[in-house]
Amino acid sequence: MVDFDSPWKNTLERFFPEFMQFFFPRAHRGIDWGQGFRFLDKELQRTVRDSTLGRRYVDKLVQVHRKGGGEDWLLIHVEVQGQSEQAFAERLFVYHYRLFDRYHRPVVTLAILADTSLDFRPGEFRYSNWGCEIRLRFPVVKLLDLAARQQRLERSRNPFALVVAAHLASQRTAADPQQRFDSKLGLLRRLYARGWERSKILELLRFIDWVLELPEALERKFWTEVRQLEEKPMGKYLTSLERMAIRRGMQQGMQQGMQQGMQQGRLEGQSELLLRQLQHRFGPLPDWVAVRLGEASTDDLLLWGERLMEADSLEAVFLQ
Repeated sequence: MVDFDSPWKNTLERFFPEFMQFFFPRAHRGIDWGQGFRFLDKELQRTVRDSTLGRRYVDKLVQVHRKGGGEDWLLIHVEVQGQSEQAFAERLFVYHYRLFDRYHRPVVTLAILADTSLDFRPGEFRYSNWGCEIRLRFPVVKLLDLAARQQRLERSRNPFALVVAAHLASQRTAADPQQRFDSKLGLLRRLYARGWERSKILELLRFIDWVLELPEALERKFWTEVRQLEEKPMGKYLTSLERMAIRRGMQQGMQQGMQQGMQQGRLEGQSELLLRQLQHRFGPLPDWVAVRLGEASTDDLLLWGERLMEADSLEAVFLQ
């Protein structure tokens, strides 16, 4: 199964206001976005660290300000759930009261159901005895329900319309590589037709590329199709070909070098490949980059190559 955790997490962090607007418009309208927002992921993990129930894609805790409230802030707990789970609603209830107990602030629990089961639709946890009742109801969006709203997804300029379309396409084409190829290419064309700024396109391209991974032959075909669209600024972005070159090319070069006993040649080849990738991503490079590459070990080069796939800046690639 495809691991969606990283792409969902990164995209939600990058486009949190758009996420709220697309999935939970009522909550979006109630937030004072001018006061900013703050992710509290470490605090969430400390609060619920002893809960091991279920497999999630994403757990996010966000501090936001309510409109008209001045210092009136509250917490939003967002959960993107990857599979059906019998105790899902109970677990969200446990998280909810633990967060309230820790912060003594209102908590809003929101859930995205990204699984493939039509019957999995939790939205409430409750129990009652002798007149004492506990109840938590939370808004839920089922991604499978959005599959019937294809025209809405295609018309929307919210980036999460493309995120949902790519996610659903990944599930729909799991057993059909050619259909996945067609879906991925169609999403790519829609992405570039939006005319968004470079950083937004790059982040969404990463999501599409991650969840719609292709067999190597179709990956090469996909890149050929991309090349035909190069009058658009597609060459500036990290694509499937670059990721494949980093992961496979470097590893193959290392293996060949080891077999031939040519340690220095292997390092030079890896260093040159990473240099080209860095230039392709960030443009002209400062002199210190060549110095770092020249002094690097094989492990350093592989680590930096992996970081390149997620880094937003040149410095982030070489972060100690």
